Amino acid sequence: MLLVTLAIQAMVSMAVLAIPAVAPAMAQALGVSPTLTGGYIALVYVGAILASLMAGQCVARFGAIRLSQYGLLLCAFGLALSAIPSVAAVAVGALLIGMGYGPITPASSHLLARTTPPHRAALIFSIKQTGVPLGGMLAGAITPTLVLLGGIRWGLLEVALACVLCALAAQPLRLALDADRRADAVLAMRSLAGPLRMVFAHPALKRLAALSFVFSAVQLCLATYIVTHLHESLGYTLIAAGLALSVAQAGGVAGRVLWGWVADRFLGARRTLTLLAAMMVFCTAATGLLPASAPTLLVLVLLAAFGACATGWNGVYLAEVARLAPPGMAGTATGGSLSVTFFGVVLGPAVFGGVSGLFGSYSAGYIALAIPTALCCWSLWASARAGKGVETT
Repeated sequence: MLLVTLAIQAMVSMAVLAIPAVAPAMAQALGVSPTLTGGYIALVYVGAILASLMAGQCVARFGAIRLSQYGLLLCAFGLALSAIPSVAAVAVGALLIGMGYGPITPASSHLLARTTPPHRAALIFSIKQTGVPLGGMLAGAITPTLVLLGGIRWGLLEVALACVLCALAAQPLRLALDADRRADAVLAMRSLAGPLRMVFAHPALKRLAALSFVFSAVQLCLATYIVTHLHESLGYTLIAAGLALSVAQAGGVAGRVLWGWVADRFLGARRTLTLLAAMMVFCTAATGLLPASAPTLLVLVLLAAFGACATGWNGVYLAEVARLAPPGMAGTATGGSLSVTFFGVVLGPAVFGGVSGLFGSYSAGYIALAIPTALCCWSLWASARAGKGVETT
C-alpha cells in the first residue's frame, strides 16, 4: 500500500512540475514572460482545491485506488493539452492537472489511516509524501533533457505516457484496497463546503491549515521559480538549473523521512514545525541573497537544505491532520485542510511572480517570502511557550 501510494504521488507531482522545470523554454515557445509560471501554478491549484474538496465523497463512492487512477489520467490529459503551443490550451491543461493532483493525497491518507499505528504515523505519512519531492526530482532531472532532445511537445507527452502507465500498474491492487468503497455513496456539489466546515469547527485543524497556507507557498515558490532564478540571475544552463532543482527535491525526500522520524521520536508535531519554519526563514533569505559568483557547491548545499525544510514539512502536517480527524474521516479532513494548503499555492507563486516582476529580480521574491514565514515561526514559538497551539503527536 505504501509503495503504490508513493509511486502515484511521485507521478502526479512530476506532472505538476514538468512545465516549471522547463519554464524558460516553455515561455519562449509561447512568447510570454517566465514570470507567468506563477500564474500557471495558480491555475493548477485552483483545480486542485476543487478536486480535494470532492475527494472525501469520491473516495467513498469509487475507492481510493480508482480515484487515484482517475487523477493520473487527468494529469496525462492536462499534459497532452499543454503540449499544444497555445496559452489557452496550457491554461486548460493546468486546471486538468490540478484536478488530477488534488484528490491524490486525501485518497492515500484514507488508505494509510486505516492501517498505520499512531506511534508511527508521522514517519509513514512522511515516507509516502516523499513522492512529491521525488516527482520534483524526476521533473528536474528528466524533463529538460526530454525537451532539449525532442522539443516541448514530445517532452510533455512522454511525461503524460508515464502517468498512464502508472495508472495501469495500480489496477491489480484495486480490488483489495478499494474493498471499503460504497457504490451508493452520494456525490453532491452542495457538500463541497463540508470538509472546510469540519476543519474550521476544530481549532487544532484550523491552526494547522493556516500554517500550511504559508508553508505551501514557500514550497511551490522554490519548485516553480528556482530553475528560472538560476538560469536568468546566476547564469546556469537549463540542464544545470534543472539538476539543481533535483538536488532541492532530493533534500525534500530526505527531509520528509527525517522530520517524520524526529516528530515521532523526539519533538512532536508542534516543535518540529517550529524548527522547520525557522529553517525556511533562513533559506528563503539566503537564496534571495545569492550572488552570481556563488560557488556551485554552496548553491547546491543551500538548495538541499531549502528543499529539506520547505518540502519536508508535509508528512508531519498530514499525519497530525489524520490523527485529529474524527474516526473514519481522515480523507475528508485531509481534503478540507489541503484546500487551504492549496490556496497558499494559488496565491504564493502568483504574488512571487508579481514581486519579482516589480523589482526586476527573482531575488526580491525569495527575500519577500522570509517575512510571512518568520511570522509563522514566531506564532509557533509563542504557542509553544503558552502551552497551546498545534498538538504534539
